[in-house]
Amino acid sequence: MDAVLELAASLLSFAHSIFGPGICPGDWVWATSTAGALIALLPVLGTVTVALVRKVTGNTLNAVTISVFGAIGLLTAFLFPWLLFGGIGGVYRSVFTGDGEVTLSAAETRSFGEEHCWVGQQASYLGGRANGYEVLFHSFESWPMLLLRIGMLVVVPALCLLFVMLQARAALRRGPKWPSRLFWLPFVVLILLVLPIEANTVSHLWAGFLPISVLGLIPVYVIGPPSWSVVERSYQKPDAGPPAHHQPSQHQPQPAHQGARQHPPTQVQRQPQQMSAQQRQVPPPVQPPVPQGPVGPRKPPPYVPPPPVPKYVPEADATTRVTGDKPFVPPALKSPTLRAPEPEGALAADPGPLPFTPRGATPPPPIKPLGSRFRKVRVLGQGGFGSVWLAVDTQLDRTVAVKMAHAPDVETEERMLREGRALAAVHHPNCVRVYDIVSEPDGLGLVMEYIEGQPLADRVTSGGALDDVAVARLWITMAGALSAAHAKGVLHRDVKPSNVIIDPDGNAHLIDFGIARSKGDSTLTATGMMVGTPDFLASETAAGANATPASDAWQLAATVSYALTGKPPRGNRENAMAALMAAAKAEPLTELPQRSAHRRLLLAALDPEPGRRPTLAAVSRELSDWLAREGHTETGPVTQIVRRQDIEGEDRTRPVR
Repeated sequence: MDAVLELAASLLSFAHSIFGPGICPGDWVWATSTAGALIALLPVLGTVTVALVRKVTGNTLNAVTISVFGAIGLLTAFLFPWLLFGGIGGVYRSVFTGDGEVTLSAAETRSFGEEHCWVGQQASYLGGRANGYEVLFHSFESWPMLLLRIGMLVVVPALCLLFVMLQARAALRRGPKWPSRLFWLPFVVLILLVLPIEANTVSHLWAGFLPISVLGLIPVYVIGPPSWSVVERSYQKPDAGPPAHHQPSQHQPQPAHQGARQHPPTQVQRQPQQMSAQQRQVPPPVQPPVPQGPVGPRKPPPYVPPPPVPKYVPEADATTRVTGDKPFVPPALKSPTLRAPEPEGALAADPGPLPFTPRGATPPPPIKPLGSRFRKVRVLGQGGFGSVWLAVDTQLDRTVAVKMAHAPDVETEERMLREGRALAAVHHPNCVRVYDIVSEPDGLGLVMEYIEGQPLADRVTSGGALDDVAVARLWITMAGALSAAHAKGVLHRDVKPSNVIIDPDGNAHLIDFGIARSKGDSTLTATGMMVGTPDFLASETAAGANATPASDAWQLAATVSYALTGKPPRGNRENAMAALMAAAKAEPLTELPQRSAHRRLLLAALDPEPGRRPTLAAVSRELSDWLAREGHTETGPVTQIVRRQDIEGEDRTRPVR
């Protein structure tokens, strides 16, 4: 205890030397408030330390990080301040009683006896009056004085608690907020445990503590949150090695479109029994059993090329397509063996029935028109690369959307084949599905799923801006659709409100991958031709850089901002060239929502620097946490349910791009 008194006496002497003017209410009263300001630096130091640690650890919350944060909060928000508060009170009691436990200089001791305004002698005022507990719960003063006591001993500490809480939450930005309790809960205990100290001393300590608590937010915000890449890294699980279904023997074929989640290792072992009769005509070579370890095979068997299949019978598989006079066999069906993993940047999986071959292989024969298969109903939209028709498939008796090229040529056909590959590789309930590529008398046509609904742009124009809950669901849904496309190496490159369709149940669908391209595909537009909509174009792509998943994420955030405001984030321009120049120059965003709960996340997602933007996965997590805190679920309509008669009665002829 003597050490605590000596430390408190040293702190008081230092505070007296910094600011202790001999004016009312007295030099030691001013020094007490200055000492409170110095003590307030401790929680600031703690939150700054947490912010710096999170720059490296991100959102990694394990036993080590939680223990470190808890220790920092306990020491800086409770233990050290409590010891110093109590030590300062002990110093003043020692000076008042003259017991000699605390040693101060003669000049300092002499000034304690000076009288100032209503205070009187400072030694009696600071060390010989009632404590905080007595003046609050055993009131013996007048009502005006009691209200002043309540303000200084309850309201001011409560304000200090508020700003300490804000400091902790600022240090935990882009992460869970519950660790902030490790700071403000100890601070609540501090407020309660300092009441036995003299009321005047505690009041002046809190008076000096408050302004530093407010200013303490500045260094925490200057340090800033961890980068989104660090946040994402903290959510990634360590690689436990390749799963068992990547190491089958050559007599265990799997269709290329089946994922790992559909085939656990036990199912892979039974795969030979699921082979077609045609594939079982070729007896596989016998392989020795693979020794099993505690987690799976210890060493994969060596790869042995399979024997060639002597004959392929078209009737054995429903995916055979007639191209010309000979049956076309998709590459995935030419061999019952598993293909080697495709290199990064290639198309992730064969779409199946689409007539295409991988780059570098011999292309299949051209599709020959066999007569019209589709009965056109009405035009749904039109753009630079074709018209979209609502049509009826007369063979399968279903309603589809057929995108026909205006003037079929080699470039247009290659573009539509690429669009078919991109769309067929993406499987997500909120992405438009592609069914086929056909050759009609009017040209090459892409057969897609017909999504009955209303574009988000029309919904906002007619019904007004969406609320925060609907926008959160919309953002999560579209982020999932784009993530599924990016996982297949497909970029959309034209995410905008008119390419988001709201179906009659209020669900959102991402359409028109017409300018999508897989990684590695060359740009098929003419030199200098703009790709994308300028009002919703990321600054880096407008300036000529290659599109990336981050640019798709920017366009999605711009679409979400439009859903909240009814305007593009950069505002409306008089023409497309002015909008393109504004995008290329990364002009400030002037039309962001002001009162939305998602404004902070929108500012991050619309950052001009791609590396500083949150990933789609991080956005989804932030929005999921927000919905959970607000008591809402992620599922549900993103808008009110659209009436079917409203959809059927509107003019649906509009440009696709």
